[in-house]
Amino acid sequence: MENIQTTDIGAFCTHDSVFIEGKPHEPLSGLTFALKDIYDVAGHTCCCGNPDWIATHSPAIKTAPVVQRLIDAGATLAGMSITEELVMGLTGENPFYGTPINIAAPGRVTGGSSSGSAAATAAGLVDFALGSDTGGSVRVPASFCGIYGIRPTHGRISLRSVMPFAPSLDTAGWFAREPHLLAQIGNQLLRAEDRKSFTKPQRLLIARDAFAVLDEDAQAILMTAVRDISEHFDVVEDINMAGSDSLADWSKLIAVFREYEGWHSHRDWIENFQPTLSKNGAMRMAAGAKIGVDVYNKAQVSRDTVRSHLTHLLEPGTVLALPAAPGVAPLQNSGPDESWRIVEKNGRINSASPLAGVPQISLPLCKVNNLPLGLGLMAEAGGDEMLLDLAVKLAGTRANA
Repeated sequence: MENIQTTDIGAFCTHDSVFIEGKPHEPLSGLTFALKDIYDVAGHTCCCGNPDWIATHSPAIKTAPVVQRLIDAGATLAGMSITEELVMGLTGENPFYGTPINIAAPGRVTGGSSSGSAAATAAGLVDFALGSDTGGSVRVPASFCGIYGIRPTHGRISLRSVMPFAPSLDTAGWFAREPHLLAQIGNQLLRAEDRKSFTKPQRLLIARDAFAVLDEDAQAILMTAVRDISEHFDVVEDINMAGSDSLADWSKLIAVFREYEGWHSHRDWIENFQPTLSKNGAMRMAAGAKIGVDVYNKAQVSRDTVRSHLTHLLEPGTVLALPAAPGVAPLQNSGPDESWRIVEKNGRINSASPLAGVPQISLPLCKVNNLPLGLGLMAEAGGDEMLLDLAVKLAGTRANA
C-alpha cells in the first residue's frame, strides 16, 4: 500500500488543503488521520459534499472540539475526506466530487456517507479516520471496506462545530485497520463520565430477524463468525431483535427522524440560498418538508418504546450480534434502484442503535466471494469500552488460532 497515491483513491477533498501536525510526545503522536468534511477546522471551510455549501459559508473560526482533542493527543490531521452530499446516502457516490475507490473491493462502492474516511483508512493513506454515523454511515463503510468502525453511544462525543443532519441520531465515529488502534482512539475521545462500570461480556444475543434480511450466502458466512465468537460468552441466545414489532417498522420509524430533522437542519440554508442539490438530495429534502410535527411527535413516542425494549435486552454484560451492513458492497454506478434497495435493507438492520442511542461496532471478520462483510456487535448505552475491548480480544484469539 505504500505505493498508493492519494489521487489514486479519490478519498480526499481537493477544494482545500488541510494539514495540522499533532502535538509531540502524546499518546497518538506519529499517527495520521483523515477527517470527514463536515467537521470545522479553524481557517478552513467544509463543503459537506455540495459545491454550493462552500460557496455560501465562511471559513470556520474554531476547530471542532473532537478534532482538537485528537490533535492535542498527538495525531496529525492529513486532510479532509469526501462525504456524500450533506451526509445523505449509503453508497458513497457523490455526483459533484466523485466516488472514492474501495481497495478491498475493486469496482465497488466504499459505502457512505463517510466514504472518503473509510477509503483512506482501508488504503493505508492514514492510520485512522473520523467519520459520522446517523443511520449507518460508519458501520456500512467499515463493512464494505473490510476495516473496523464504531458508532459510539449517542452524546458521548461532542458534535459542536460539526454539520448537523438529524441531531437526535447523529454521532461521531471512527475507522481503523486494527482493533488496538480503534480502542486507543476511543480512550482519547469517549467522555469518561459517561462510561459504564466495566462488565465482562457474558451473554450473546443473536438477532435472527436482522440476519434474515441478508441473502443466504451472507447469512451463512456471518453465522460462522458468530459461532466462533460465541465461545467467549457464558450464555448464547437466539432472539428477534424487534420483539413484537418488525424491523420494517423500525426502518420506517427512523426515516421520520432522519428526513424531518434533516430538512429542519438545512431548511434556512436551502430557502435562503436556493442551492443546487443532487436528485437524491432534493428528493430527501422534499420528503422531510412534507412530514408534519404531529407525525414527528408520534414517532417520538414510538422511539421511546423501541428504546425501552432494547434497554431491557441489553443488560450489563450483554452483546447483541447482527450484520454490520445489508450485504457486500454493490458495484459502482448501479443506479438509484440499487441505492434505495441498500437503504431499505440497511434501515431494517441498522436502525436499532440510532433509535436507542447505544453503541455498535463493525468487525471485519468475514468475506463473501472474497468481498468484505462485517459483523456488528451492539451493547448498552455507555458500553463502548466493552465493545472495543472485546474487538481486541477477538482479534487476538483469531491470530492465535
